[in-house]
Amino acid sequence: MDKDNDPSGESFNRRLQAARERIEPRRPAEQESGGTLSDLGLVIRSGTELVSALVVGVAMGWGLDHWLHTKPWFLIVFSLLGGVAGVLNVWRLVRPDAMNTKADGPDSGSGRL
Repeated sequence: MDKDNDPSGESFNRRLQAARERIEPRRPAEQESGGTLSDLGLVIRSGTELVSALVVGVAMGWGLDHWLHTKPWFLIVFSLLGGVAGVLNVWRLVRPDAMNTKADGPDSGSGRL
């Protein structure tokens, strides 16, 4: 076994602390800027919402123009609609009342559309 005959248990406490640090390393200090990973996630999600809505609008407009031979009318209209939909999605995501409200959707969801 162990040849530790220290009656104060100081050696045991040091070894126990070292084992705990190996299992769960110390957390890094808080960032001075106050930003968290959730802020970064919110920024990435809002950018993705905006770009994806615009891409869907452009794809639908291009597809309708290609199918109906009406270039570029549907592309222009659906690009604008996709941009508006993207901005609306980002607004719903970051508006202050959506951040701090309790869920009141019909299915106990987030309350967002």
